[in-house]
Amino acid sequence: MSGQDPPLQWRDGQPLSARYGDVYFSRESGIEETRHVFLQRNRLRERWQALQGDVFTIAETGFGTGLNFLCAWQLWDTCAPADARLHFVSTEQHPLSREELTRALALWPQLETYSRRLLAEYRWLVPGWQQIGFDGGRVTLTLVIGDARATLPQLRARVDAWFLDGFAPDRNPELWQDDLLREIARLCAPGATFATYTSAGAVRRGLAAAGFTVRKVAGYGCKRDMLCGEIGRAVMAPAPCERRAVIIGGGIGGCASAWQLARRGWQVTLIERHPGLAQEASGNAQGVLYPRLSGHDIPLSRIALAGFLTTRRLLPELLAHGTEWDDCGLLQLAFDAREARRCREVAARGLPQDLLCPVDAAEAGRLAGVEMPHGGLWLPAAGWAAPPALCRALASHPGIRVRAGTEALRLMRGAHGWQVHDAASCIAEAPTLVLAAASDCRRFAQSTHLPLLPVRGQTTLLPATEPSRKLRAVVCADGYISPARAGMHCLGASFHPQDTDTRLRAADHAGNLAMLRQLSPALHRALDADALDCGTLAGRAALRCASPDYLPLAGPLLDAASLAGIHAPGSRPGADRLPWLDGLHVNAGHGARGLLTAPLAGELIAATLTGEPLPVDAGSARALDPNRFLLRSRGLRRLIGAVG
Repeated sequence: MSGQDPPLQWRDGQPLSARYGDVYFSRESGIEETRHVFLQRNRLRERWQALQGDVFTIAETGFGTGLNFLCAWQLWDTCAPADARLHFVSTEQHPLSREELTRALALWPQLETYSRRLLAEYRWLVPGWQQIGFDGGRVTLTLVIGDARATLPQLRARVDAWFLDGFAPDRNPELWQDDLLREIARLCAPGATFATYTSAGAVRRGLAAAGFTVRKVAGYGCKRDMLCGEIGRAVMAPAPCERRAVIIGGGIGGCASAWQLARRGWQVTLIERHPGLAQEASGNAQGVLYPRLSGHDIPLSRIALAGFLTTRRLLPELLAHGTEWDDCGLLQLAFDAREARRCREVAARGLPQDLLCPVDAAEAGRLAGVEMPHGGLWLPAAGWAAPPALCRALASHPGIRVRAGTEALRLMRGAHGWQVHDAASCIAEAPTLVLAAASDCRRFAQSTHLPLLPVRGQTTLLPATEPSRKLRAVVCADGYISPARAGMHCLGASFHPQDTDTRLRAADHAGNLAMLRQLSPALHRALDADALDCGTLAGRAALRCASPDYLPLAGPLLDAASLAGIHAPGSRPGADRLPWLDGLHVNAGHGARGLLTAPLAGELIAATLTGEPLPVDAGSARALDPNRFLLRSRGLRRLIGAVG
């Protein structure tokens, strides 16, 4: 996007793309054009009225002003059953700013109920997948920001209706190329339809070559013709899915997985061996909302950012602001040469300023409220949250039954799915089972091969003083300190792989205080840290669970023993030959990032189970595949990311 090439111009009160020299919608009536071209020609009203608790997915090439999405949402509200769910996936290479979108949508006061809610969530527009839920998850918008030629091959979805709405083929030919039309066909569910305002011969021939039956019909207004049609495949009814699940583990991974399924109408039993939820690493008083990014587009950084946006959008729905979570902002200090270089590289990515911007030491101190020795990165939407409160809120969904004080020791396949046994009997049974028990996932025969490593971490609670209460943002260096909550600052955390001792240690408190001195000498003095007795300080030690590549494990599990049996040197089994443990999934290995990545992993598992568009790109899904280590060891890297 060039500074000399403004993305939007206004003529006669309507938006026009300066880049493509084309209008965003008909000058006669944008709403009526959308209804005629996309809603009517995809037969949405009649198809939606026939739904029975189903998911319906629309995909669009060109989000533009969001008008098509809002019109589809409005129609959905008038005719879709209450238990159905709409997914709307839209690609956009050049998203409008929030100010531009606000001005454009003001043209349609009859959509104000919907545009107001869209504008409230239209922020943090970074390249990649942006998933936004509305109406308790009944409507989900996935904005895929980037060139559709690169993003559509990374989309994993079963699309029921396509809105082909790029700018005119002679102005924006990239969105109408044959290889892109083949990608569109690849993503179609059986019987999928399409509609587009254009009737260009090249588009008609490209769609037909991709497998669509194409019809030329009357266009809208003064436009004589348009195209519509369907994929040339027989319609096959999907196998019914019994919406019952058991989840083992009452930390944030288990609670997030349970909530994501329950909000989709599933009945979930959540099993926790402790007397209450969030008794392990999810029990820390405060967790930091911080996506530690890289200057390069690597999976670890991409997933951290996607997880941050998922959790950040979730918190206002579930927790009390100011007491259970706070978007107070976060400073990442450039405390040494290596970190300063990383901060410069991240800042050079050009991410939106409502997400991240560089600051010098003076500005860092002003934002934090306490003098800072270094500049770094300021993340205005970040902050902290209380993981125990989040776990309780997630598990309070009426579709979730919590069985605390119950220990799962053994898994078996039964007549009705997966059976969970304690020492004496079967305690729960369901077709779907999610393991979210951190390192304890390895206690089960089906998942004992997972490379999950315990990591001890200790936080320190420091009594706030009058000077320290001026701290109004989370500050990070090698560790972090939070603003005072209930009269205490949370400081931490130590990091000791393979150490399973959860007793408090004076040495770890001392290490946290040494980190505080490096982070901010002024804050160290304000807390009179040198006078504190490390032997009596309050805090908490718990075991995180990490994987060898520091990425979580999220998705369906293979049968490791059977995989060893079918693999032979030189054989190349396909995904359809892999021995899946039908219905068995895992959500674990989040390390120190569980507050960010566990809800995203729960969403990924739920989308996989229900056939919805994945909330991440295909590359990120492969990076999270819980079978990746097993497949690499068998020489089957190419099958990483194949879903059972």
